[in-house]
Amino acid sequence: MAGRPERARVTDTIFALSSGSPPAAVAIVRMSGPGADSALRALAGKLPEPRVATLADLRRQEERLDRALVLRFPGPHSATGEDVVELHLHGGRAVVAAVLEALASVAGLRPAEPGEFTRRAFENGRIDLAEAEGLADLLAAETQAQRRSALAMAGGALSRKVAAWRQRLLGLAAALEAAIDFSDEGEVGEAWPPNWADDVGALASEMSALLASPPAERLRDGLRVVIAGPPNAGKSSLINALAGRQVAIIASTPGTTRDLIEAPTALAGLPFILIDTAGLRESDDEVEAIGVERGRASLASADLVLWLGEPAEAPPGRDRTILVQPKCDLPGPAREAHVRVSALTGQGLEDLVGALAARAETLLPGESEVALNARQRKAVADALANLEEASAPDMLIAAEALRRVRVELDRAVGKAGVEEMLDMLFGRFCIGK
Repeated sequence: MAGRPERARVTDTIFALSSGSPPAAVAIVRMSGPGADSALRALAGKLPEPRVATLADLRRQEERLDRALVLRFPGPHSATGEDVVELHLHGGRAVVAAVLEALASVAGLRPAEPGEFTRRAFENGRIDLAEAEGLADLLAAETQAQRRSALAMAGGALSRKVAAWRQRLLGLAAALEAAIDFSDEGEVGEAWPPNWADDVGALASEMSALLASPPAERLRDGLRVVIAGPPNAGKSSLINALAGRQVAIIASTPGTTRDLIEAPTALAGLPFILIDTAGLRESDDEVEAIGVERGRASLASADLVLWLGEPAEAPPGRDRTILVQPKCDLPGPAREAHVRVSALTGQGLEDLVGALAARAETLLPGESEVALNARQRKAVADALANLEEASAPDMLIAAEALRRVRVELDRAVGKAGVEEMLDMLFGRFCIGK
Protein backbone atom coordinates (compact mmCIF):
# COMPACT_ATOMS: atom_id res chain seq x y z
CA MET A 1 0.00 0.00 0.00
CA ALA A 2 1.34 3.43 -0.92
CA GLY A 3 2.78 5.33 1.98
CA ARG A 4 3.03 2.30 4.27
CA PRO A 5 6.15 2.44 6.49
CA GLU A 6 8.89 0.31 4.94
CA ARG A 7 10.27 -2.58 6.97
CA ALA A 8 12.40 -5.62 6.25
CA ARG A 9 10.58 -8.36 4.36
CA VAL A 10 9.02 -10.86 6.76
CA THR A 11 10.44 -14.35 6.17
CA ASP A 12 9.58 -16.10 9.41
CA THR A 13 6.28 -17.61 10.50
CA ILE A 14 4.70 -16.84 13.85
CA PHE A 15 2.28 -18.81 15.99
CA ALA A 16 0.38 -18.23 19.22
CA LEU A 17 -2.65 -19.23 21.22
CA SER A 18 -5.22 -16.65 20.14
CA SER A 19 -8.10 -17.63 22.41
CA GLY A 20 -8.42 -17.48 26.18
CA SER A 21 -6.13 -19.39 28.50
CA PRO A 22 -7.06 -23.04 28.95
CA PRO A 23 -8.93 -24.93 30.16
CA ALA A 24 -11.75 -24.06 27.76
CA ALA A 25 -14.14 -25.81 25.41
CA VAL A 26 -12.10 -24.75 22.37
CA ALA A 27 -8.62 -23.29 21.99
CA ILE A 28 -7.56 -21.52 18.78
CA VAL A 29 -3.92 -21.51 17.72
CA ARG A 30 -3.03 -19.25 14.82
CA MET A 31 -0.06 -19.25 12.45
CA SER A 32 0.88 -16.53 9.99
CA GLY A 33 3.69 -16.41 7.49
CA PRO A 34 5.19 -18.26 4.53
CA GLY A 35 5.69 -21.45 6.52
CA ALA A 36 2.12 -21.78 7.78
CA ASP A 37 1.04 -24.32 5.17
CA SER A 38 4.15 -26.48 5.55
CA ALA A 39 3.70 -26.48 9.34
CA LEU A 40 0.08 -27.59 8.93
CA ARG A 41 1.15 -30.32 6.52
CA ALA A 42 3.74 -31.48 9.05
CA LEU A 43 1.10 -31.78 11.78
CA ALA A 44 -1.95 -32.89 9.78
CA GLY A 45 -0.31 -34.75 6.91
CA LYS A 46 -2.30 -32.82 4.29
CA LEU A 47 -3.68 -29.41 3.41
CA PRO A 48 -7.44 -28.81 3.37
CA GLU A 49 -9.10 -26.61 0.77
CA PRO A 50 -8.82 -22.87 1.51
CA ARG A 51 -11.52 -21.50 3.83
CA VAL A 52 -13.08 -24.94 4.36
CA ALA A 53 -13.21 -26.16 7.95
CA THR A 54 -11.80 -29.68 7.98
CA LEU A 55 -11.31 -32.29 10.71
CA ALA A 56 -7.76 -33.59 10.96
CA ASP A 57 -5.62 -35.62 13.33
CA LEU A 58 -2.66 -33.56 14.49
CA ARG A 59 0.49 -35.60 15.08
CA ARG A 60 4.05 -35.04 16.15
CA GLN A 61 5.97 -37.86 14.56
CA GLU A 62 3.87 -40.91 15.50
CA GLU A 63 2.17 -39.34 18.53
CA ARG A 64 -1.41 -38.20 18.07
CA LEU A 65 -1.87 -34.81 19.74
CA ASP A 66 -5.52 -34.00 19.04
CA ARG A 67 -8.36 -34.28 16.55
CA ALA A 68 -8.90 -30.69 15.54
CA LEU A 69 -10.77 -28.44 13.14
CA VAL A 70 -8.28 -26.77 10.80
CA LEU A 71 -8.70 -23.83 8.42
CA ARG A 72 -6.40 -22.27 5.82
CA PHE A 73 -6.50 -18.68 4.59
CA PRO A 74 -3.97 -18.19 1.78
CA GLY A 75 -2.49 -14.71 1.53
CA PRO A 76 -2.98 -11.97 0.57
CA HIS A 77 -6.69 -12.55 1.27
CA SER A 78 -6.31 -13.22 4.98
CA ALA A 79 -6.40 -11.29 8.23
CA THR A 80 -2.66 -10.54 8.11
CA GLY A 81 -2.18 -10.51 4.33
CA GLU A 82 0.02 -13.62 4.68
CA ASP A 83 -0.77 -17.33 4.64
CA VAL A 84 -2.76 -17.94 7.83
CA VAL A 85 -3.70 -21.25 9.48
CA GLU A 86 -6.04 -21.74 12.43
CA LEU A 87 -6.12 -24.86 14.58
CA HIS A 88 -9.31 -25.22 16.62
CA LEU A 89 -8.28 -27.59 19.38
CA HIS A 90 -9.89 -29.14 22.42
CA GLY A 91 -9.13 -26.56 25.07
CA GLY A 92 -7.35 -28.63 27.71
CA ARG A 93 -4.01 -27.41 29.02
CA ALA A 94 -2.15 -30.56 27.98
CA VAL A 95 -3.57 -30.45 24.44
CA VAL A 96 -2.64 -26.80 23.92
CA ALA A 97 0.82 -27.25 25.43
CA ALA A 98 1.54 -30.28 23.22
CA VAL A 99 0.49 -28.50 20.00
CA LEU A 100 2.46 -25.35 20.85
CA GLU A 101 5.51 -27.48 21.63
CA ALA A 102 5.13 -29.29 18.31
CA LEU A 103 4.93 -26.00 16.41
CA ALA A 104 8.00 -24.66 18.20
CA SER A 105 9.97 -27.64 16.88
CA VAL A 106 9.14 -26.82 13.23
CA ALA A 107 11.97 -25.02 11.46
CA GLY A 108 11.16 -21.40 10.61
CA LEU A 109 8.39 -21.03 13.22
CA ARG A 110 8.63 -18.92 16.36
CA PRO A 111 6.19 -17.68 19.03
CA ALA A 112 4.51 -14.39 18.17
CA GLU A 113 5.21 -11.18 20.06
CA PRO A 114 2.34 -9.10 21.52
CA GLY A 115 0.27 -7.58 18.73
CA GLU A 116 2.39 -9.10 15.98
CA PHE A 117 -0.53 -10.54 14.00
CA THR A 118 -2.20 -7.12 13.93
CA ARG A 119 1.07 -5.39 13.11
CA ARG A 120 1.55 -7.67 10.10
CA ALA A 121 -2.00 -6.86 9.01
CA PHE A 122 -1.10 -3.17 9.20
CA GLU A 123 2.21 -3.54 7.37
CA ASN A 124 0.59 -5.63 4.64
CA GLY A 125 -2.16 -3.06 4.06
CA ARG A 126 -5.05 -5.12 5.45
CA ILE A 127 -5.87 -2.42 8.00
CA ASP A 128 -4.64 1.13 8.50
CA LEU A 129 -3.38 2.70 11.71
CA ALA A 130 -6.74 4.21 12.70
CA GLU A 131 -8.36 0.77 12.42
CA ALA A 132 -5.53 -0.78 14.45
CA GLU A 133 -5.99 1.84 17.18
CA GLY A 134 -9.71 1.13 17.18
CA LEU A 135 -8.99 -2.59 17.55
CA ALA A 136 -6.69 -1.90 20.51
CA ASP A 137 -9.43 0.16 22.15
CA LEU A 138 -11.96 -2.58 21.41
CA LEU A 139 -9.83 -5.14 23.23
CA ALA A 140 -9.61 -2.78 26.21
CA ALA A 141 -13.29 -1.74 26.18
CA GLU A 142 -15.09 -2.20 29.51
CA THR A 143 -18.35 -0.35 28.83
CA GLN A 144 -20.91 -0.50 26.06
CA ALA A 145 -20.12 3.06 24.97
CA GLN A 146 -16.42 2.22 24.67
CA ARG A 147 -17.27 -0.93 22.72
CA ARG A 148 -19.48 0.93 20.23
CA SER A 149 -16.94 3.70 19.62
CA ALA A 150 -13.98 1.31 19.28
CA LEU A 151 -15.94 -0.99 16.97
CA ALA A 152 -16.77 1.94 14.69
CA MET A 153 -13.10 2.98 14.52
CA ALA A 154 -11.90 -0.60 14.00
CA GLY A 155 -14.50 -0.91 11.24
CA GLY A 156 -12.96 2.01 9.35
CA ALA A 157 -15.22 4.94 10.28
CA LEU A 158 -12.36 7.46 10.31
CA SER A 159 -10.58 5.74 7.43
CA ARG A 160 -13.61 6.09 5.16
CA LYS A 161 -14.06 9.73 6.11
CA VAL A 162 -10.40 10.50 5.40
CA ALA A 163 -10.51 8.58 2.10
CA ALA A 164 -13.52 10.64 0.98
CA TRP A 165 -11.77 13.88 1.96
CA ARG A 166 -8.66 12.79 0.14
CA GLN A 167 -10.57 12.12 -3.08
CA ARG A 168 -12.11 15.57 -2.95
CA LEU A 169 -8.69 17.10 -2.28
CA LEU A 170 -7.24 15.29 -5.30
CA GLY A 171 -10.06 16.70 -7.42
CA LEU A 172 -9.39 20.19 -6.12
CA ALA A 173 -5.65 19.80 -6.68
CA ALA A 174 -6.19 18.59 -10.26
CA ALA A 175 -8.49 21.52 -11.04
CA LEU A 176 -6.00 23.96 -9.52
CA GLU A 177 -3.06 22.49 -11.44
CA ALA A 178 -5.05 22.81 -14.65
CA ALA A 179 -5.80 26.46 -13.85
CA ILE A 180 -2.11 27.06 -13.16
CA ASP A 181 -1.11 25.40 -16.45
CA PHE A 182 -3.63 27.46 -18.43
CA SER A 183 -2.45 30.55 -16.63
CA ASP A 184 1.13 29.86 -17.77
CA GLU A 185 -0.11 29.56 -21.34
CA GLY A 186 -1.93 32.85 -21.08
CA GLU A 187 -5.31 31.37 -21.97
CA VAL A 188 -7.23 31.78 -18.75
CA GLY A 189 -5.20 34.29 -16.83
CA GLU A 190 -5.71 34.14 -13.09
CA ALA A 191 -9.09 32.38 -13.20
CA TRP A 192 -9.53 30.05 -10.24
CA PRO A 193 -11.44 26.76 -10.61
CA PRO A 194 -15.24 27.17 -10.39
CA ASN A 195 -16.69 27.16 -6.85
CA TRP A 196 -13.17 27.01 -5.40
CA ALA A 197 -13.93 28.94 -2.20
CA ASP A 198 -17.16 27.00 -1.58
CA ASP A 199 -15.51 23.60 -2.09
CA VAL A 200 -12.56 24.44 0.16
CA GLY A 201 -14.91 25.95 2.75
CA ALA A 202 -17.11 22.83 2.79
CA LEU A 203 -14.11 20.61 3.47
CA ALA A 204 -12.92 22.94 6.22
CA SER A 205 -16.36 22.89 7.84
CA GLU A 206 -16.41 19.08 7.91
CA MET A 207 -12.96 18.91 9.47
CA SER A 208 -13.93 21.54 12.03
CA ALA A 209 -17.06 19.58 12.94
CA LEU A 210 -15.00 16.43 13.49
CA LEU A 211 -12.55 18.31 15.71
CA ALA A 212 -15.46 19.71 17.72
CA SER A 213 -16.69 16.22 18.64
CA PRO A 214 -15.80 14.88 22.12
CA PRO A 215 -12.31 13.32 22.31
CA ALA A 216 -11.70 9.60 22.47
CA GLU A 217 -9.68 9.96 25.68
CA ARG A 218 -12.76 11.10 27.58
CA LEU A 219 -14.60 7.98 26.49
CA ARG A 220 -11.62 5.68 27.04
CA ASP A 221 -10.66 6.99 30.49
CA GLY A 222 -14.12 7.97 31.73
CA LEU A 223 -15.80 11.24 32.70
CA ARG A 224 -14.33 12.70 35.87
CA VAL A 225 -17.16 13.11 38.38
CA VAL A 226 -16.13 14.95 41.55
CA ILE A 227 -18.29 14.39 44.63
CA ALA A 228 -17.91 17.51 46.75
CA GLY A 229 -19.48 19.31 49.67
CA PRO A 230 -18.92 20.07 53.36
CA PRO A 231 -17.64 17.50 55.88
CA ASN A 232 -20.05 14.71 56.85
CA ALA A 233 -22.35 15.46 53.92
CA GLY A 234 -22.35 11.81 52.86
CA LYS A 235 -19.77 11.97 50.04
CA SER A 236 -17.95 8.75 50.96
CA SER A 237 -21.22 6.86 51.45
CA LEU A 238 -22.39 8.05 48.04
CA ILE A 239 -19.24 7.00 46.17
CA ASN A 240 -19.45 3.57 47.80
CA ALA A 241 -23.09 3.23 46.79
CA LEU A 242 -22.46 4.31 43.19
CA ALA A 243 -19.34 2.17 42.81
CA GLY A 244 -21.04 -0.84 44.38
CA ARG A 245 -18.04 -1.51 46.62
CA GLN A 246 -16.23 -0.07 49.63
CA VAL A 247 -14.06 2.60 48.05
CA ALA A 248 -13.87 5.12 50.90
CA ILE A 249 -13.81 4.85 54.68
CA ILE A 250 -17.05 5.95 56.34
CA ALA A 251 -17.02 7.45 59.83
CA SER A 252 -19.03 9.98 61.81
CA THR A 253 -15.90 12.01 62.53
CA PRO A 254 -15.66 15.08 60.27
CA GLY A 255 -12.58 15.15 58.03
CA THR A 256 -12.22 11.37 57.61
CA THR A 257 -11.41 11.74 53.88
CA ARG A 258 -8.17 13.67 53.51
CA ASP A 259 -7.14 12.93 49.96
CA LEU A 260 -8.71 12.30 46.59
CA ILE A 261 -10.11 8.78 46.18
CA GLU A 262 -10.80 7.66 42.60
CA ALA A 263 -13.11 4.82 41.59
CA PRO A 264 -13.42 3.92 37.89
CA THR A 265 -17.02 2.77 37.43
CA ALA A 266 -19.44 1.90 34.63
CA LEU A 267 -22.91 3.38 35.09
CA ALA A 268 -25.69 2.93 32.52
CA GLY A 269 -23.09 1.48 30.15
CA LEU A 270 -20.96 4.64 30.32
CA PRO A 271 -17.47 5.08 31.80
CA PHE A 272 -17.01 7.37 34.83
CA ILE A 273 -14.23 8.07 37.30
CA LEU A 274 -15.90 8.90 40.61
CA ILE A 275 -13.75 11.09 42.85
CA ASP A 276 -14.35 11.44 46.58
CA THR A 277 -12.89 14.61 48.10
CA ALA A 278 -12.14 16.03 51.51
CA GLY A 279 -14.95 18.06 53.07
CA LEU A 280 -14.55 21.68 52.00
CA ARG A 281 -13.87 23.78 55.08
CA GLU A 282 -11.12 25.78 56.71
CA SER A 283 -8.89 23.56 58.85
CA ASP A 284 -5.87 24.01 61.11
CA ASP A 285 -4.91 20.38 60.52
CA GLU A 286 -2.04 20.48 58.01
CA VAL A 287 -2.90 17.17 56.35
CA GLU A 288 -6.61 17.93 56.10
CA ALA A 289 -5.86 21.40 54.72
CA ILE A 290 -3.81 19.81 51.92
CA GLY A 291 -6.68 17.43 51.18
CA VAL A 292 -9.18 20.32 51.07
CA GLU A 293 -6.94 22.21 48.64
CA ARG A 294 -6.69 19.15 46.41
CA GLY A 295 -10.45 18.82 46.54
CA ARG A 296 -10.91 22.40 45.39
CA ALA A 297 -8.37 21.89 42.59
CA SER A 298 -10.21 18.76 41.42
CA LEU A 299 -13.38 20.81 40.94
CA ALA A 300 -11.63 22.88 38.29
CA SER A 301 -10.74 19.81 36.20
CA ALA A 302 -14.02 17.93 36.73
CA ASP A 303 -16.28 17.03 33.84
CA LEU A 304 -19.23 16.80 36.25
CA VAL A 305 -19.73 17.71 39.90
CA LEU A 306 -22.08 16.09 42.38
CA TRP A 307 -22.58 18.89 44.91
CA LEU A 308 -23.84 17.72 48.30
CA GLY A 309 -23.76 21.10 50.03
CA GLU A 310 -26.05 24.11 50.07
CA PRO A 311 -27.04 25.10 46.52
CA ALA A 312 -25.90 28.67 47.03
CA GLU A 313 -22.37 27.41 47.80
CA ALA A 314 -22.10 25.21 44.70
CA PRO A 315 -19.01 25.76 42.49
CA PRO A 316 -19.35 27.79 39.26
CA GLY A 317 -20.66 26.05 36.18
CA ARG A 318 -24.26 25.00 36.75
CA ASP A 319 -24.30 23.11 33.44
CA ARG A 320 -21.79 20.62 34.86
CA THR A 321 -23.14 20.54 38.41
CA ILE A 322 -25.80 18.16 39.71
CA LEU A 323 -27.27 19.34 43.00
CA VAL A 324 -27.73 16.36 45.30
CA GLN A 325 -29.56 16.33 48.62
CA PRO A 326 -28.04 13.37 50.48
CA LYS A 327 -29.46 11.38 53.40
CA CYS A 328 -33.02 11.96 52.18
CA ASP A 329 -34.18 9.09 54.40
CA LEU A 330 -33.53 11.27 57.47
CA PRO A 331 -35.99 13.92 58.67
CA GLY A 332 -35.19 17.48 57.71
CA PRO A 333 -36.22 20.28 55.36
CA ALA A 334 -36.08 19.73 51.62
CA ARG A 335 -33.82 22.03 49.66
CA GLU A 336 -33.26 22.81 46.02
CA ALA A 337 -31.84 19.70 44.37
CA HIS A 338 -31.82 17.86 41.06
CA VAL A 339 -31.80 14.51 42.87
CA ARG A 340 -32.50 13.39 46.45
CA VAL A 341 -30.70 10.21 47.48
CA SER A 342 -30.04 7.93 50.39
CA ALA A 343 -26.86 5.89 50.19
CA LEU A 344 -28.18 3.80 53.08
CA THR A 345 -31.50 2.73 51.55
CA GLY A 346 -30.67 3.21 47.87
CA GLN A 347 -33.50 5.69 47.40
CA GLY A 348 -32.85 8.03 44.48
CA LEU A 349 -29.68 6.27 43.29
CA GLU A 350 -31.34 5.19 40.06
CA ASP A 351 -32.43 8.77 39.43
CA LEU A 352 -28.89 9.98 40.10
CA VAL A 353 -27.42 7.49 37.63
CA GLY A 354 -29.98 8.67 35.09
CA ALA A 355 -28.97 12.29 35.68
CA LEU A 356 -25.30 11.41 35.22
CA ALA A 357 -26.06 9.51 32.02
CA ALA A 358 -28.09 12.42 30.65
CA ARG A 359 -25.26 14.88 31.30
CA ALA A 360 -22.74 12.41 29.87
CA GLU A 361 -24.58 12.30 26.54
CA THR A 362 -23.50 15.88 25.89
CA LEU A 363 -19.88 15.19 26.84
CA LEU A 364 -19.20 11.78 25.26
CA PRO A 365 -19.17 10.86 21.56
CA GLY A 366 -22.53 9.72 20.23
CA GLU A 367 -23.03 6.42 18.42
CA SER A 368 -22.75 8.09 15.00
CA GLU A 369 -19.74 10.25 15.91
CA VAL A 370 -16.10 9.44 15.20
CA ALA A 371 -14.06 9.94 18.39
CA LEU A 372 -10.51 11.08 17.61
CA ASN A 373 -7.60 10.27 19.90
CA ALA A 374 -4.88 12.85 20.54
CA ARG A 375 -2.69 11.69 17.64
CA GLN A 376 -5.55 11.67 15.14
CA ARG A 377 -6.85 15.00 16.42
CA LYS A 378 -3.48 16.69 15.90
CA ALA A 379 -3.20 15.35 12.36
CA VAL A 380 -6.70 16.55 11.42
CA ALA A 381 -6.09 19.92 13.11
CA ASP A 382 -2.85 20.34 11.14
CA ALA A 383 -4.70 19.37 7.96
CA LEU A 384 -7.34 22.02 8.66
CA ALA A 385 -4.68 24.67 9.32
CA ASN A 386 -3.08 23.89 5.96
CA LEU A 387 -6.45 23.82 4.23
CA GLU A 388 -7.11 27.37 5.38
CA GLU A 389 -3.99 28.42 3.45
CA ALA A 390 -5.59 27.04 0.28
CA SER A 391 -7.59 30.28 0.15
CA ALA A 392 -4.37 32.24 -0.37
CA PRO A 393 -4.43 34.66 -3.31
CA ASP A 394 -1.50 32.84 -4.95
CA MET A 395 -2.36 29.60 -6.80
CA LEU A 396 1.06 28.06 -6.19
CA ILE A 397 0.76 28.63 -2.44
CA ALA A 398 -2.73 27.10 -2.52
CA ALA A 399 -1.46 24.03 -4.42
CA GLU A 400 1.30 23.46 -1.87
CA ALA A 401 -1.22 23.87 0.94
CA LEU A 402 -3.42 21.14 -0.57
CA ARG A 403 -0.41 18.82 -0.76
CA ARG A 404 0.32 19.37 2.93
CA VAL A 405 -3.33 18.69 3.77
CA ARG A 406 -3.07 15.29 2.08
CA VAL A 407 0.13 14.52 3.99
CA GLU A 408 -1.56 15.27 7.32
CA LEU A 409 -4.59 13.16 6.43
CA ASP A 410 -2.24 10.31 5.51
CA ARG A 411 -0.67 10.77 8.92
CA ALA A 412 -4.10 10.49 10.59
CA VAL A 413 -4.63 6.97 9.22
CA GLY A 414 -0.99 5.91 9.44
CA LYS A 415 0.18 6.13 5.84
CA ALA A 416 3.01 8.49 6.74
CA GLY A 417 5.16 9.59 9.66
CA VAL A 418 4.06 7.06 12.29
CA GLU A 419 6.89 4.53 12.49
CA GLU A 420 8.12 5.89 15.82
CA MET A 421 4.90 5.04 17.66
CA LEU A 422 4.12 1.60 16.20
CA ASP A 423 5.98 -0.42 18.85
CA MET A 424 4.04 1.34 21.61
CA LEU A 425 0.69 0.77 19.88
CA PHE A 426 1.08 -2.91 19.06
CA GLY A 427 2.63 -3.58 22.45
CA ARG A 428 -0.84 -2.87 23.88
CA PHE A 429 -2.19 -6.01 22.22
CA CYS A 430 -2.12 -9.45 23.79
CA ILE A 431 -0.01 -12.27 22.36
CA GLY A 432 -1.96 -13.99 19.60
CA LYS A 433 -3.71 -10.83 18.37
